[in-house]
Amino acid sequence: MSTVSYALTDSATMVRRNLKRLARYPSMTVMLVGMPIVFLLLFVYVFGGTLGAGIGGPSGGRAEYVNYVTPAIILMTITAAVQGTSISVAMDMTEGIVDRFRTMAIARISVLTGHVVGSLVQTMLSIAAVIGVALLIGFRPSAGPGDWLALTGVLVMMAFAFIWLSVALGLASKTVESSSNVGMPLILLPFLGSGFVPTDSMPTALRWFAEYQPFTPLIETIRGLLMGTPIGNSAAIAVGWCVVITLGGYLWSKKLFNRESTR
Repeated sequence: MSTVSYALTDSATMVRRNLKRLARYPSMTVMLVGMPIVFLLLFVYVFGGTLGAGIGGPSGGRAEYVNYVTPAIILMTITAAVQGTSISVAMDMTEGIVDRFRTMAIARISVLTGHVVGSLVQTMLSIAAVIGVALLIGFRPSAGPGDWLALTGVLVMMAFAFIWLSVALGLASKTVESSSNVGMPLILLPFLGSGFVPTDSMPTALRWFAEYQPFTPLIETIRGLLMGTPIGNSAAIAVGWCVVITLGGYLWSKKLFNRESTR
């Protein structure tokens, strides 16, 4: 077998390991998918009537707001996975299992690949659950088959980017406890974008930040594909941010993992 074949085989083994961990300890998945669902229900049923009336649209009120806010909740589902992945990586690094892997004849990158692919599967299942709940409470997307296919590709790309970043954050964390907090800004940033209210309703300084931070084009791309709203250049900007975050997260993860290997 070639080096690439060995790496792929080892990566598949690590992916199975992480998927088995998810199956044996479903509490983490429930927590990660539960938080976005709680936010969805909170904003729709507590704030939706007032915020939806402010947004306007043909229906107004809560029915309008659930269509507006669901794309932001979908993105929050992805960022919530950052927390779970960083915790999982930090656990492996602090409990000694990685030291055992290093004594074996396996591709070192496969350890990280297992976390990335396993978390990607978990994230996509969580997104499906969130969309299902949104549909039950009145979310009515206008996306056609092509839009749903494009949306799936975009969501996979976004999840892949943030998961690599979360792997780096988990490697950089000194303890499992600290790893549970490092991803918190990524969960909060959608609130400072166009996810919950239009940016033109914000004060000037906050509006400038909201329009130029990476989460706004990501949300607008998801919203445009689901609801048929104008996307403009948001899709290109979103893809650019995903490439930058993926590359940065991968290189940072590789550097940290290799540094630990030499100790």
